[in-house]
Amino acid sequence: MKVSGAHHTSYTVSDIERSKAFYCDLLGCELLWEREIVEKYFRDIVAFPDSVVKAAELRIPGTDHMLELFEYVHPRGQKQDLNTNNPGNSHLAFIVDDLQAFYQELKAKGVKFKSEPIEVDYGDNAGAWGVYVVDPDGISMELFQPAKKA
Repeated sequence: MKVSGAHHTSYTVSDIERSKAFYCDLLGCELLWEREIVEKYFRDIVAFPDSVVKAAELRIPGTDHMLELFEYVHPRGQKQDLNTNNPGNSHLAFIVDDLQAFYQELKAKGVKFKSEPIEVDYGDNAGAWGVYVVDPDGISMELFQPAKKA
């Protein structure tokens, strides 16, 4: 048996309302549902038998891929070192049509970035552009503009 697809990507956040605003209002994700999760099956999956989690499921624009956001009300977690070089760190890459314009728009709204947009000058993605954007919890997301096809 092998993996046959991907259902969702999930991030734990400290303030789900703030994160929904970032992912929906700024990046354009669609809120599909939100609820508080206290059911036993979930508590068993996450291995916290008394967990209380605020959850939201978002659809990434132009895809069927879902982004799941969890805020643990109980037990509260601790902020982690989210530097991109740390083992266990991850990111999700969002495809954009005009990275320069979107970068300027988000920057004007106070969104933080790790750099300015950078052109990929080597390998399969040569001619593409990328930049890491930082969400309200310090989680890196990539904004990626694929190279123009000849």
